[in-house]
Amino acid sequence: MPGGHQWRHRFRENACRWTMPREVILDVLSRASRHMSAKEIYASLYAACPGTGLTTVYRTLELLQRLGFVRKFDAGDGQSRYELRGEGTQDHHHHLICTRCGKIIDFRDFIEEELELVKKTEDALAKKHNFQILDHNIEFLGLCDKCR
Repeated sequence: MPGGHQWRHRFRENACRWTMPREVILDVLSRASRHMSAKEIYASLYAACPGTGLTTVYRTLELLQRLGFVRKFDAGDGQSRYELRGEGTQDHHHHLICTRCGKIIDFRDFIEEELELVKKTEDALAKKHNFQILDHNIEFLGLCDKCR
């Protein structure tokens, strides 16, 4: 995963200012052991950056998503969750999401088969619709073992 120096470099490449809230949010996500909502990120960074408001956290997360630093997805509970995007296929994964309790399970099963199938699908869709596909995300929604 990229460190602070690489993050700053990528921000400059995209003509964005490197700010303390951006650095702290990326740091919180890099240390997170789970997918976090904006409110959870806000609660985690409050001690390190008490002047940062929740609105700043939401705006920063949207910017980080647009720049490709974080991935945003719906956890089925009305709140988006965020995770730091890793580099390369070794971090490539998707999600099983419980629509009752919001539990999220990362899975990497069948990655090579999935990437092969998705690549064929992306190529066909890109050609058919003259569309440049930059990424994809697969989420399976259902009930975890405790909620069934």
